[in-house]
Amino acid sequence: WLFLPLLALVPLKLITACLANTRMDDFFRSRGFRLGPIDPGRAAEGFFFTTLDLGTKAVHVRLHSLPDLRRSIDRSSEPVPASPTPAAPVPSAAPPVAEPAGGLGTRTEVIDFLFTVPVPGIAADYLDRDFERIRPAGSVESCTLPQLLERLERLPPTTTDAGGTRRGDPVNLVLIGDFAAVLSGFAARWDESETISLGTCWKTVRAFLLGTNYRYSPVSSLHLFGRDQDIALQRTRHSINERLHLRLWLTTLSFAGHPVWVGQVSRDIGVRFTTRAWNLTTHRIDPDVDEARDYVIEDLVLAKRVAATGYVAGVGACPREAPRHNLTGDPYSTDGQRAVILLSPTRAL
Repeated sequence: WLFLPLLALVPLKLITACLANTRMDDFFRSRGFRLGPIDPGRAAEGFFFTTLDLGTKAVHVRLHSLPDLRRSIDRSSEPVPASPTPAAPVPSAAPPVAEPAGGLGTRTEVIDFLFTVPVPGIAADYLDRDFERIRPAGSVESCTLPQLLERLERLPPTTTDAGGTRRGDPVNLVLIGDFAAVLSGFAARWDESETISLGTCWKTVRAFLLGTNYRYSPVSSLHLFGRDQDIALQRTRHSINERLHLRLWLTTLSFAGHPVWVGQVSRDIGVRFTTRAWNLTTHRIDPDVDEARDYVIEDLVLAKRVAATGYVAGVGACPREAPRHNLTGDPYSTDGQRAVILLSPTRAL
């Protein structure tokens, strides 16, 4: 009976909420970017409404030039002057030219822009990294191409545990580019990883039990240069059990004025029980780690963010018949090569 008077306010609450939602819809609709042509010399502004992607979101803007409709129709309706019929066939001086796309004999121009926008909502693991301490200005080693290749071949062959006593997954990737180029290059199809906390652990457990996706799930730590990864990126599939993991470590090497990142990439194909992890479970990786490595190259090429790429010697080859094992006992085989990717800061033509 104490709350009975409040029940009478429920209809009023529903009505006011409906009115408030209507006002919000009208507010955002009035400030949205209107679809339609923009006249030459004119400016247009407004909000784009899109799907929610936390962390770094890629925004692709494409501008099309549209010819004036009336002028195009007038040109297409002009009579074609008749030409005299030749007495004999006259060979063409040049092959026929196909009519350009765009309709009515017109040509359209397309200009692409790709922006990356930080979207709050997750505690990305790299936010607590002091990159200036990891890579102080006085420690940067600028390399020529021969020097860089030599340094890359001398890098540690694998990741390790926290104590540096046991070998883990192979170090099979090198990226050359600024921090912004790394994030923007992967922003369109990869997600950043959250730090480990009670909240993110619960999200991970819930996704595992329900078989759902958790795009920003924390990534377990692997160690290189005496520390765990500086950046962790992932590309998930339909469930949390299947995803590509990419871990990156910043180095003191520099090439063409850009920092060098060393990485490890593998593909999770399931979850299994293990006594080597505190939570008694671990992701099982695809033994063919080279496929994940080469997929990164393909993905960045499709995104037009690769200026150059190649391979250097890495962990050394091991066939499927005689695999090596990572920290949790998963076998892997490899050709032993380490992919090197020079990132383009913008979309390459």
